[in-house]
Amino acid sequence: MNASSLLKKVRKIEIKSKGLSNHIFAGEYHTAFKGTGMAFSEVREYQSGDDIRSIDWNVTARYNTPFVKIFEEEREMTVMLLIDVSASGDFGTNKQYKKDLATEIAAVLAFSAIKNNDKVGVIFFSDRIEKFIIPKKGKSHILRIIREIVSLEPDSKGTDIAMALEYFNSVIKKRSICFLLSDFTSTPFSKPLKIASKKHDIVGVRVHDKRESEMPNIGLVPMQDMETDKLVYVDTSNKEIRLNYSKTRSQKIKELNKIFETNGVDLVQISTGEDYVKPLVNFFKRRGKRK
Repeated sequence: MNASSLLKKVRKIEIKSKGLSNHIFAGEYHTAFKGTGMAFSEVREYQSGDDIRSIDWNVTARYNTPFVKIFEEEREMTVMLLIDVSASGDFGTNKQYKKDLATEIAAVLAFSAIKNNDKVGVIFFSDRIEKFIIPKKGKSHILRIIREIVSLEPDSKGTDIAMALEYFNSVIKKRSICFLLSDFTSTPFSKPLKIASKKHDIVGVRVHDKRESEMPNIGLVPMQDMETDKLVYVDTSNKEIRLNYSKTRSQKIKELNKIFETNGVDLVQISTGEDYVKPLVNFFKRRGKRK
């Protein structure tokens, strides 16, 4: 992708994601992900109904009239995006590739975070750490993140979520919100997910395509694994093959859901070509009610 095409794509994503974060997600995000505590803001004169435990006795003694301390929620947080950039993202049968959907979702989450004055960082991973962007604030930082998502060419094709979570735990010491964007086609990762979820607020975002669960009846078809390059020919006209494929995929999704449920981690599932606004807003609302 040349520089001109890259800038156009980044600008298009910026306009769409920034608009959504400003008008739809910002309020829901704020409610769903509150700050870590309360911080002192100011003092004011005591008013009827104020909690006497909030009286600032030093200021009260100085001015010979009661003053109370006012506290506000500490809003600043760190948001980490763990983005799967393995080769399986180069698949999509409904208007877009999985990696393009993940890019838009990541951009919306990033703009929502800076709208709330949070820092945003990124770990791009395949079966290795491809790139780490230190958490920072500001629009220019978010645009850099989007440019990297669009232009990054990973060195490896595989996926290792366990490794990515272990790296995340080692480099981010302070509690953070972590959005893990992947199709979750990976080696086992339940143990590092459990460890990470005890320290951080983890949210899984499964980006998938419906054809990964439903095999169409279109005859003999060559199928290639994007991550291993293995090529096999499958007779999709065979009903038993299609049914077995669907059952296997369904079982894997059940196992994935169980992993997240067991570890107390939220999982949002979004398909290519479909509106991702509704599932994200619904998730934020559910989170807000639990707070």
